[in-house]
This record gives sequence, C-alpha cells and structure tokens, in this order.
Amino acid sequence: MTKYDFIVVGAGAAGAAVAWSLVAKGHRVVCVDRGPHLDPARYPSTGHDWERRKRTDFNPSIATRQNRFDYPVDDSRSPIAVCNFNAIGGSTILYSGHFPRFHPVDFALRSREGLGDDWPITYDDLAAYFATNEQMMGLSGLVGDPFYPQIEKALPPVPLGSCGERLGKAFNAKGWHWWPSFSAILTRARGDRGECLNLGPCNTGCPQGAKASADNTYLREAQRLGLTLMPEFAVSRVLVRDGKACGVEGFDETGVRRVIEADRVVLAASAIGTARILLNSRTAERPQGLGNSCGQVGRNLMIHPLGYVEGLFDQRLDTDSGPQGCMLYSLQFHRTPGANHRLGYMMHALRGTGPVETATSALGKRKLRFGPAIYDDFYEFYGKQLVIAIICEDLPDAANRVELDETKTDRFGDAGVTVHYALHDNTRKMMIHGMSRARELMAAAGAKRSAGYGPVRNTGWHLMGTARMGNDPRSSVVDAHGRVHDTPNLYVADSSVFVTGSCVNPANTIQAVALMLADRMDAHVRSTLA
Repeated sequence: MTKYDFIVVGAGAAGAAVAWSLVAKGHRVVCVDRGPHLDPARYPSTGHDWERRKRTDFNPSIATRQNRFDYPVDDSRSPIAVCNFNAIGGSTILYSGHFPRFHPVDFALRSREGLGDDWPITYDDLAAYFATNEQMMGLSGLVGDPFYPQIEKALPPVPLGSCGERLGKAFNAKGWHWWPSFSAILTRARGDRGECLNLGPCNTGCPQGAKASADNTYLREAQRLGLTLMPEFAVSRVLVRDGKACGVEGFDETGVRRVIEADRVVLAASAIGTARILLNSRTAERPQGLGNSCGQVGRNLMIHPLGYVEGLFDQRLDTDSGPQGCMLYSLQFHRTPGANHRLGYMMHALRGTGPVETATSALGKRKLRFGPAIYDDFYEFYGKQLVIAIICEDLPDAANRVELDETKTDRFGDAGVTVHYALHDNTRKMMIHGMSRARELMAAAGAKRSAGYGPVRNTGWHLMGTARMGNDPRSSVVDAHGRVHDTPNLYVADSSVFVTGSCVNPANTIQAVALMLADRMDAHVRSTLA
C-alpha cells in the first residue's frame, strides 16, 4: 500500500490549490474527490439542451440534483438552498468566475466595527497569494478600481456589451461607484485554454477552457509535477492512530471500502462536506467527531443571502451574449453611514437568462399565454431583462449550522446532512435597502418596470465558516496554520475556516487562503524534520 505525505480530500478550488502547492514543494500527495472526472466536450453548454440539463444532472442545488456522486442534503430548514458540485474541479465547473478579493477590513471586523470576530491572519498575510492565484487562474479585469488598489496585473476585462454600457451610464448618472468585473476568465488565449467566446451559459461548464476551473489550472499543473489524482473516491471519515490523523477511509468507484494512509490529512471538501466528514469521524473516544472539542464544527455557517432586482426594457439588449455573472459590480454600498443596517452589500450585475428559463419565468408570472399570442408574449421578455443581485454580507451565528442526518444516507450508507439557516434581521434590512437602490438604478437605465425579491432560493454557492479559524481552541476548530486544534496532523484548508464572509464572491479568497495554509503546512513539516 502506497503511503503519502499528504492526502487532500476535495478537488475543488481549495483542494486543487493546496495539492499543487504541496506537490510543487516535493511532497508525495494524493488528491481524492467523490465526484468524477468530466469531459468538457460533454458539458451542457456544448448542446442545445443545456437549459434542460441545468435543471437535472447539472442542477446547482445538491438537494435537487442528487446524482450518484452526491450525499443527501436537507436544506428545507433554510430559505437558501445549498449549491455545490461534486466532480474533479468541484464547484468551479459551474461557478460564474466572478473573482474579486476580500478587503482588509473583512479580516478585522471585530476590531474595526465591533461585529463578528477577527481572523488570526490579515489581508497582508494573503496579498502575495492573491497575486499568485490570479496568475494561475488567469485574471481579467480593469486595473485601477479604488476599492482594489492592490490589483496590479490583469488581462483586458470581459466586454461590457450594450447592456453593461447602459448600466454603467446609469451608475454614472446616480454618482455611484461601479467597475468592470474582475473575472477568472481568459480574454486572451493561454496555453491550451482558449479565450472567451461570449457564448453565455458559463454556469453549465466552459468547454473552451476560458473560464478557469480547478481542473484546467491547478490540477493540470499538479499532475504534471507528480500529483496522484483519484476521482470517484468518497471519503467517509478521517482515521486516527495514537491521537494523530493517519489517513482516510472511504469507498472507491466500485463501491469497495478502502483505506488510504498518509502522514497528514487536509480536508477541502467545502463548508458542507468538510463539516460532514469531521462529524462522521467520531469514535468512542471522540463521540462528537474530530475537531469538535469546542462544539463548533458545523456551526457559524455563512451563505451570502441574495436579493434580485430585475429590470425590463422596451428594446432588445445583448443580455444573452457573454458570461452571465461577469459584467460589472458596484461597492457603493459596501458601507452606508446613516442606514438602518450595519455592514453592507455588493451590487452585482447579471446578464439575462436563456430562452427556456425566460419562458418558464414568464409563465410563472402569468405573462405567457398559449395560442397565437405566445410568441409576442415571449419576446416581451427575451433579451430585454437585466438583473442586479444584492450580495449581502453575512455574519457568523452559531445557530446557523450543519448537522449529520442519520435518517438519510448516501449510496455507501454514510449519513447525509441537515442545514439550519435563518436570515439575520440586519441582513433583511440590508437586502431591502439594496433592492430599493437597484430599482432606482433600473429606472435611471431606462427600464420600463422593475421588480425585486429575496432571498433567492437557489443561490447558496458562497458557503463559509463551519470549521472556523482562531487562536482559541475553545471557540475555533483550526489555528492560523489550518491545523485542527484537537487532532495533530489534520488540517482544514477550504472556506470552512472563514471567520467572516465579506459581501463579495469568495472564490479568489478561498484559493489565496488555501495557498497560504499550504505554505504553512510545508514549513511546519520541514521544521519537524530539521
């Protein structure tokens, strides 16, 4: 049996970055994921039925999708559905590619604003890792945003199109900040990754490879350096010997139970999956699971509640051309002195939906009549809608949590999870404020009408906080090096360790944190061998 220096559980954004960093430093690394290796030539976006598949085998909601690679998730106790994807590349296969950084204030929220908790690391600790990550993934954008003065290198931004230009002029008329999106999308070809073709359905996979995903960036390079990559291996639990993590137990693609031994175990299976493994790794000596001496595993879940404002215009716009989630954003209301809420939100512009989603949405609003009028009704909406998403900053709350659900198991007999999540009153106020401002913006852009609603159900992509980082073992699961306080040789390196959630998409920060933690793991190993 091969014994590795590290086993990394999860081949998504964080796991891929950690695996690459460790193998590049000479460690023997195996990276496992319960999902399959996908062929980009068979992504939904390569076929005419992409919208049907977006509702079935590529549905972002794990509770709805429930394919053979998923585990049961009961999110009925949450107004927001858990969205993720199990595959080599993880949720980066389906994400939008919007790629901002967290801000310096996000790491010291307690010290600066008296809310949440401070991270045991700072923005300065991550600055160099952000730059590395943006190079590895291929960042496009416009350097010079006053909210991101630290970003110095980027490819040209994804084109705004006529719809983006219209929104930009509306922001200017209001005197509000806006900026072309920073995106993990190539606007110039690089290696075997082509440049963006403005096809549109990025959220069902990018066969062009223009959108960076963990499989076409970090994992590809890590395999070239010697990484062992093992798809379709579902980890059940972390194994412990003499009080130390020594490997994992799980099931291979044939359903056979197997053990993989390693000197150190790194969990990077998402804020839901990592908590599930830690809780399921219980023993007679650890009946609450690993890392849970403090009772914090699974708690402090943050999701980023979203409000949507949809504007309808008289004339056809190019809303069906280009990446849906990468056009422009505004941090005008990142903080709003005098408002009735604390913290703030990002306004994130989204292009319109595909024809099937447009039709079903109109039907649901009773705006689509069957018969001769159906075409006129359809074209009242198609290509004429723009959306502003209000991404609300979420605060950690111990009551928002992930628990094991023994009543529902995956195909191997391992427990599923139940998600408990409720909106803070502060979040509701923030969302209302944001939707009101977005409706003002739509009016300034010339929309004939607009409507706002939230929280939007299938938007739980930004999962953070279930194994949070801290210096005090009584209130945190891992330390500033990602080491689990109560289990030597066990690490967590994904968004589970996040202490606060900011109000911007977390993917760039997830990977920057993962790269930093990988460096600290390597340094610790070398210090023990010296």
